[in-house]
Amino acid sequence: QVQLVESGGGLVQAGGSLRLSCAASGRTFSRYAMGWFRQAPGKEREFVAAISRSGTITYYADSVKGRFTISRDNAKNTVYLQMNSLKPEDTAVYYCAAVQGNPSNYYNKFAYAYWGQGTQVTVSS
Repeated sequence: QVQLVESGGGLVQAGGSLRLSCAASGRTFSRYAMGWFRQAPGKEREFVAAISRSGTITYYADSVKGRFTISRDNAKNTVYLQMNSLKPEDTAVYYCAAVQGNPSNYYNKFAYAYWGQGTQVTVSS
């Protein structure tokens, strides 16, 4: 099992940047593919970005492509989400997720077995 703890959320003006971090417990972090999802009030949880176990392959939702960057440091058991050029529509609770191995579909929230508690990101206009 793995436990995930997100940090780095906050309030930022449109056009600004934030960097989210997700720290994982355990010694087998490199066995897990990682993803970031978000959920706005009244909406379903949606895919944002994902990264393979080695970090060599990344995936992005069209809405964040070119603005967000996912990365990981397996030595620090941490995955990051660098968010630039933030927009008010990026406002949501952001969740980190993990699945052992390589999921058949990185975009599918049901493929992930472990979730963090979430961190709030609010972008003001």
